[in-house]
Amino acid sequence: MQPLSERATAKPAKQPYTFNAKKIYYNLSPEQLEEQTLALGQGKLSKEGALAVQTGKFTGRSPKDKFIVEDAITSTSVDWGAVNIPISTAVFNHLYEKVIHYLADKEIWIREVSACAYPEYNLRIQVINETPWANLFCHNLFIDQAITTDPHEQSIQAKWQIIQAPGFMADPKNDGTRSENFTIVNFTKRVILIGGTAYTGEIKKGIFSVLNFLLPHDHKVLSMHCSANEGPKGDVALFFGLSGTGKTTLSASHDRALIGDDEHGWAENAIFNFEGGCYAKCIHLSPEKEPEIAAAIRKGTLLENVCFYPEENRVNYDDASITENTRAAYPINYISNAKHPSFGNLPKNIFFLTCDAFGVLPPIAKLSRGQAMYHFVSGYTAKVAGTEVGINEPQTVFSACFGHVFLPLHPTEYAELLGRNLQEHPEINVWLINTGWSGGAYGTGKRLDLKYTRAMVNAAINNELEGVPYVEHEVFGVMKPQKCPGVPDVVLNPREAWADKAAYDLQARKLAGLFIENFKKYADKASASTKAGGPRII
Repeated sequence: MQPLSERATAKPAKQPYTFNAKKIYYNLSPEQLEEQTLALGQGKLSKEGALAVQTGKFTGRSPKDKFIVEDAITSTSVDWGAVNIPISTAVFNHLYEKVIHYLADKEIWIREVSACAYPEYNLRIQVINETPWANLFCHNLFIDQAITTDPHEQSIQAKWQIIQAPGFMADPKNDGTRSENFTIVNFTKRVILIGGTAYTGEIKKGIFSVLNFLLPHDHKVLSMHCSANEGPKGDVALFFGLSGTGKTTLSASHDRALIGDDEHGWAENAIFNFEGGCYAKCIHLSPEKEPEIAAAIRKGTLLENVCFYPEENRVNYDDASITENTRAAYPINYISNAKHPSFGNLPKNIFFLTCDAFGVLPPIAKLSRGQAMYHFVSGYTAKVAGTEVGINEPQTVFSACFGHVFLPLHPTEYAELLGRNLQEHPEINVWLINTGWSGGAYGTGKRLDLKYTRAMVNAAINNELEGVPYVEHEVFGVMKPQKCPGVPDVVLNPREAWADKAAYDLQARKLAGLFIENFKKYADKASASTKAGGPRII
């Protein structure tokens, strides 16, 4: 079987491999990259030996400055709009030549890596970075190919190429961009071109967006923004959830092997990790709350935008003066129970995590196939006061497939692949887990106790919810188990936890209305099964 790189939609044009750079560093070791970063004054070592750097102006992604080249491959297949912004081939070619010219008198770092741990879908990638620490990021986050031959002897016709030039600033008036920074994905030339930003998340998510096109569109393989772990008997669980829902916390388990923490594919016979590492948030990090991440911050790890205690090399993980989005990038084998290679069996349980600040959704509920497709397309959670400036009361957040900003195709295409997989494997259980509020909305009720949430997830994984009585939710139609080991019965029924039942009913209808309103933009392309999985307002 050819690697995924060689099975794309169209035959690629061969890209220029030789760079007229001042000097090329090729496939250097992490130790060499660390040494060069320190010598260039671009980083500092932490007490644990991790390399700490700052990404400058951009400490997060800039989605409005990400473009996809509109051409024969993408024109009728990409879901164009606010998420997927088109740019012409002429604009791309113009910027590509300017970036190559810009790099001609620079030192550059080249690395051969790949994405997708499952051999059948391995995507070979060549990355070109302007800084050694960005090359270290690529070593940590991708699957390293350990190629040691001269770069000019390697054919790249079957590869994707990422060119990251943070020092190059576009001229929006003449270059066709919105601002000085940009990320452009070209599916015909198989190039991701990044300029004006040193934030390495653009590299990671650029390839994720590529795989979110290639795998579903060309191979009918579902790409997923989720974590995955595996039990001692080979049973796999998937965890979907937006920020703040508990995805990292609930998927981390000492008795289950970590397949991956963020990006996965669902092949015919396997769940596989796209990445070779983890890019973990580390704001407010502590060994007590997240011991796996804390233990992974050591020599070889790249820390981004963290702050140090004054005149010390000790990181203050509670200091968000640069950004809340502080990050640690490390190889997945820095996690003690990580599985290698990073793939496993088809899932036995799938968990959709939501932090419902309206106190409506049950803490655990079983979904039908249609409900799973509907909630997958919806991707609901809620932001609460204090999480972002200007948020004074709960706000609904809907992000299709739990990662809409990374989806080149229409969200219903991913939902249909999920539905197909569930139809082919009816033994798979899909669960809705509310990690938010109970007994009232935010400000009145209480956040669901983590020990109860863990008990419910464990009960589902251990088949302890089979054979217990279930009751249908009055508005959302999902099935609520009435018994769960380690959880009081009243917790399992959100309406019963409210003192004012009429107030609960009003809140439930309100939330259902928000779901229905959000779904309208997908309804014209959604299947009858997906539409039938939504709530009903009585």
